[in-house]
Amino acid sequence: MSKIKSLPSFEQPREKFIKLGYKGLTDAELLALIINSGTGDLSALELSRWLLSQYDYSLRNMARTSYTELMRVKGIGQAKALSIVAAFELGRRKSTCPEHKKFKIKCSQDAYELVKGDMEDLNYEVFKVILLNRSHTVIKVVELSRGGVAGTVVDAKLIFKSALDYLASSIILVHNHPSGNLEPSDADKQLTKQLTEAGELLNVKVLDHLIVSYKGHYSFADLRIV
Repeated sequence: MSKIKSLPSFEQPREKFIKLGYKGLTDAELLALIINSGTGDLSALELSRWLLSQYDYSLRNMARTSYTELMRVKGIGQAKALSIVAAFELGRRKSTCPEHKKFKIKCSQDAYELVKGDMEDLNYEVFKVILLNRSHTVIKVVELSRGGVAGTVVDAKLIFKSALDYLASSIILVHNHPSGNLEPSDADKQLTKQLTEAGELLNVKVLDHLIVSYKGHYSFADLRIV
């Protein structure tokens, strides 16, 4: 098997990156820069192509994989697996770090854009609440619980304690469906109804409940359910 160094310099990922920038590189070439080295038989680029093939050439599929699962791919040890997982995590954090105090929610799409990078690729369920002031500017996004593939449990007392602690005027409920199915369950509908009613008593309005997945989002408010 050929090694990266045996390629013409203009075809080597590092040189291409320096000359063309990241947009000039394929997914496999960017991945090769992350894993840095190959195996005795494969170059870093060849190993990256092989790794992508194990996930149907989908970065989204790979992003949903844990580092222990990545290590089951021949040639991917702990160091390479951790580097890949860390790269995906940095991407998620970048996409969810707008200046929250300046980020204003005007519609369900705004709320979705705020949380999707951190939630759409997860293979377990997470429940979060977006805390807003009177002008619907984000105060903070709080994670309240996480669970398995089938669901997670959220405590209404913790939701409204967070709202009261930060003097939030309104909140948006958010949880993800790892399966990709955006349809709310009966439990989702019942929870939304209960929390909306509780919010009215506490003068903390529940503006929306979003269900997030890699396929997009479902908004209870858009369908006038809250």
